[in-house]
Amino acid sequence: MSTKAMDEHVDVVMIGGGIASATMAGLMNELMPDVSIRVFERLGDTAIEASQVMNNAGTGHAANCELNYTPEKPDGSVDISKALAINESFEISLQFWARLVEAGRLPDPTAFLNPVPHISFVEGENDVRFLRARYERMSAHPMFADMEYTTDRGQLAEWAPLVMEGRASSDTVAATRVRRGTDLDFGILAGLLFDGLKNRSNFALHLNHHVHGLKREKGHGKGWRVFVKNQLTGETSEVRTRIVIVGAGGGALLLLQKAGIPEAKGYGGFPVSGQWLLCQNPEVIARHRAKVYGKAPVGAPPMSVPHLDTRIWNGQSGLLFGPFAGFTTKYLKEGSYLDLPRSLRLDNLKPMLAVARDNWDLTRYLFGQVVQSPEQRLADLQKYMPGARLEDWKLQSAGKRVQIVKRDALRGGRLEFGTEIVASDDNTLVSMLGASPGASTAAATMLGTIFRCFPDRAATPEFQANLQRMLPSYGHRLTEEPETMRRTRDRVNTILGLEE
Repeated sequence: MSTKAMDEHVDVVMIGGGIASATMAGLMNELMPDVSIRVFERLGDTAIEASQVMNNAGTGHAANCELNYTPEKPDGSVDISKALAINESFEISLQFWARLVEAGRLPDPTAFLNPVPHISFVEGENDVRFLRARYERMSAHPMFADMEYTTDRGQLAEWAPLVMEGRASSDTVAATRVRRGTDLDFGILAGLLFDGLKNRSNFALHLNHHVHGLKREKGHGKGWRVFVKNQLTGETSEVRTRIVIVGAGGGALLLLQKAGIPEAKGYGGFPVSGQWLLCQNPEVIARHRAKVYGKAPVGAPPMSVPHLDTRIWNGQSGLLFGPFAGFTTKYLKEGSYLDLPRSLRLDNLKPMLAVARDNWDLTRYLFGQVVQSPEQRLADLQKYMPGARLEDWKLQSAGKRVQIVKRDALRGGRLEFGTEIVASDDNTLVSMLGASPGASTAAATMLGTIFRCFPDRAATPEFQANLQRMLPSYGHRLTEEPETMRRTRDRVNTILGLEE
């Protein structure tokens, strides 16, 4: 089949129509509106995969309640460095959205964001001791000064009545709460960000277009040839671009491998599927408004931390519990069962085998989750909501997650939980790998990508002025400047309707 040129040349090609590409395109529109952009999404609409509302937790990950972001050290102290970094990154996302709302490029923020308190809930003496140590360490820092802690059962019943109702009086329990938490519909947000770019003459979003090949132009910094197939007509085409941004979620690893950059060697992907229990009984929903996170079972991946969540989408509310994980060989929900075997290469085979060898507990856990009965899932739910009834809940598919596998000098390979940037040496190709907290911190990640890909433009007075308008805290470290942090939050709270 012949290949024709769709465009002779564009500045940036983005692969994937989810929140990562939408955020990158929105940032570039604010900072460098003259840059030409093409976005290619292989499915028939934007944000169908990981960004779709039921395919993720919808938590605005700010490290308020996620206990895996604050590991306990061997001496019993709690490391909050990752929590501070994530919280500061989420503040950048909030400022970005506030700027777009203020400028009329995003509608009423309740279309995609709603205030929902974030709660960490634990039981048992060891976990209560850990939560107390975590609270003391975090609340001493200005970024988390508004965190509350209690072991009082009456107070806990006010914060999360469904969690306490029917619980044995002998249970040792504790919780922390941050009222300024959020529930986010990243699918709606991605669509709104793309909608705000439709009138740009140098922007185009192509749905049903599959990027099936990438070829580097000869010469450092010369860019790429991107080969695209129209899924509806079968026609193939070629786009030349200086910069490629891979925001394809679980599909990113396979695209990186096609690009053939040395920096991608040794990377593999461990796919994990997910399911939720969904409640849409109005009487139950009305009695719970919070995201209540617990501790992951032994051997479970961090993405499987159990939580009982208020979710708000398309004007309706529901409760989610889960996620229930499982093993899969698909890297995408609309992917192929051959994704995992197709990703195996000589350079990543050793890391993949090492991870398989060292993570039998995880493997057993995932297979155990696959064969759970409805009654077993209900029993897991009742650990967090003792009065839960099976008839109020139905099983709902969640998205796929691909956890990073990478080389390790000591063990041969290790499993990474989080988000990582992989880029070519000339920064003409940049990709996001991994999972949480990717969507919540995408603005900070993509801003860093712009600095990486456009260093000369980023140094210009015009760029710096645009950046200052978009992010009033730019040039300051919110983790180190409490007064700047408070001013920033006050402004964002007013624009986005959040409260401390």
